[in-house]
Amino acid sequence: MDETNHSLDPSDWSELRALGHRMMDDMIDHLAGLRDGPVWRKMPDEVRQNFKKPLPAAGKDLTALYADFTSNIQPYVTGNTHPRFFGWVHGGGNAVSMLAELLAGAMNANCGGRDHVGIAVERQVIAWAAEMIGMPAETSGVLLTGSSMANFIAVLCARYQALGPESRQDGVGGKKLVAYASAGAHRCVPGALDMAGLGSGALRLIPVDKNFRIDIVALQMAIAEDRAAGRTPFLIVGTAGSVDTGAVDDLNALADIAARGEKIWFHADAAFGALAMLSPSLKPLLGGIERADSVAFDFHKWAQVTYDAGCVLIRDPALHLATFQQATNYLAGAPAGLAAGQPWPCDLGPDLSRGFRALKIWMTISAYGCERLGEVVDNTCAAARQLAARLRQNPGMELMAPVALNIVCFRIKHATDEQMSRLVSALQEHGYFAPSTTVIDGRLAIRVAVVNHRTQLFDVDVFFKTLLRSMGALPS
Repeated sequence: MDETNHSLDPSDWSELRALGHRMMDDMIDHLAGLRDGPVWRKMPDEVRQNFKKPLPAAGKDLTALYADFTSNIQPYVTGNTHPRFFGWVHGGGNAVSMLAELLAGAMNANCGGRDHVGIAVERQVIAWAAEMIGMPAETSGVLLTGSSMANFIAVLCARYQALGPESRQDGVGGKKLVAYASAGAHRCVPGALDMAGLGSGALRLIPVDKNFRIDIVALQMAIAEDRAAGRTPFLIVGTAGSVDTGAVDDLNALADIAARGEKIWFHADAAFGALAMLSPSLKPLLGGIERADSVAFDFHKWAQVTYDAGCVLIRDPALHLATFQQATNYLAGAPAGLAAGQPWPCDLGPDLSRGFRALKIWMTISAYGCERLGEVVDNTCAAARQLAARLRQNPGMELMAPVALNIVCFRIKHATDEQMSRLVSALQEHGYFAPSTTVIDGRLAIRVAVVNHRTQLFDVDVFFKTLLRSMGALPS
C-alpha cells in the first residue's frame, strides 16, 4: 500500500508559520506606509513577462514565491488603497477586513447553503443592510461580487413579477417589457437587461435635469407612450449616486410613479450612495429609497470592506425565492442536520459555490460601527466640497456638474480634451494622484471621486495646487 502523504499541508508547520507571520507583518507595514509611496506604478514590460510563462509542472519554494509577490505583484496593483486615489469609485479597504479575509480563507466555508454559521453571519449582514436602508425587517437579500450582479438579480425579480412563474420555463417569448432609468445610469443596468434576455434595447434612458437627476416629466411621458404602443412597463431604476456625477434621483417621485403603475418594480441602484444613509446630514438626499422593491449597493465602496462585497436587498422574500429556487435531488434540504437551514443563498441568486464573503463585512461593521462609517461618508463629501470650492474660486477652472455627494467633475477652461487627458495620465504615471475622466454634455471632464477613508482635506488641497502647477505648463 502506498503510504506517501498526498496532502498539500506541510509536513512541518513551523516554516509556514514563520513565513505567514512575516507576510502579516509586511502587509500591516504596507497599509501603515501607504501615504509614503506612489498612488500607482506602471508595470514594466519585464515584470509583465513574468505572467506569460507556461503552466508549471513542479512546485516552487514558498519563500521564493513570496519574493516573486513582493517584487512583481505588490508594487503594481490598482492603487485604490492610497489616500490620493481619486479615480472611479473604489473603496480603500481596511485592516480589519484584511484580517477577516485571512480567517475566512482558513475556514474555506462554502456559503452556498446548508446549516452553518457562515449562513447565519450573512443573514445578519442582510438584516443590518435592510435596517440601514429602512426596509422591513423581513427583507430578503444575498451577498454578491458587486452591484453589477445585484442589479441583474433585481431585474430578474422584476421580470418574474411581470411575467409570473411561467417565464422561468417558457422565457419571455414575445412579451414587450420595457424598463426606465436615467441617462446617467451605470453600464450594468442595460447589461442586466441584456443578460435577462430582454435586450438592452428594452431600456429607456430618460434625460436628466440640470442637477443630473432623472427628468420625472420625461419619464411619465415615456411610460405613457410605451403603454399606448402596447408595451409593458415593468421596471423603474432610480440611481442613488450616479457614476459620473454622484447625482441622486428623486426616489420618492419614482416610488410614486411605480406605485401608480400596474406591476412596475421600483429598483434603486445605490452602488455607493446607499452608505449615505449612515450620515444624518446626507440621509435626506436618499428619501424614498426605503420604498424600493429592491436595492443594490456595495460594501466595498464607502463602507471600505475589501473587494469584493456587493449586496442586493429584495422587499418580498417569497418573490425573491420564487425567482431563483430550484429543486434538485443532490441539493435537497432536510429538517435537521447539515442540510437544514432553508432557504439557502443558492436559492436567492445564481451562485452555488460561494465564499465566506459575509465575514469581512460583519467584522468591519462590528469593529467600526455605523457612526464611524457614517463619518467616513461625511469626511469624503467634505473633501469633495472643499475641492469644488477651490475650483469655483479659480477663473481658469469650470465645474461641470453640481457636487451632490463626493464626486467633482471639472474642466480646465483653456485646455483641449486631449491636453486634459494627457494631464490625467501624467498625474497617474508619476504616482502623484489618480483621478479619472468622463464625458459630460459631450465634453471631457476630469473626475475626482473621494471614496477612501484615508483621504484628508489637505490631500485635495495638494491636488489642487498640483493642478495649478500643471495648468501653467499647458499651452493657452
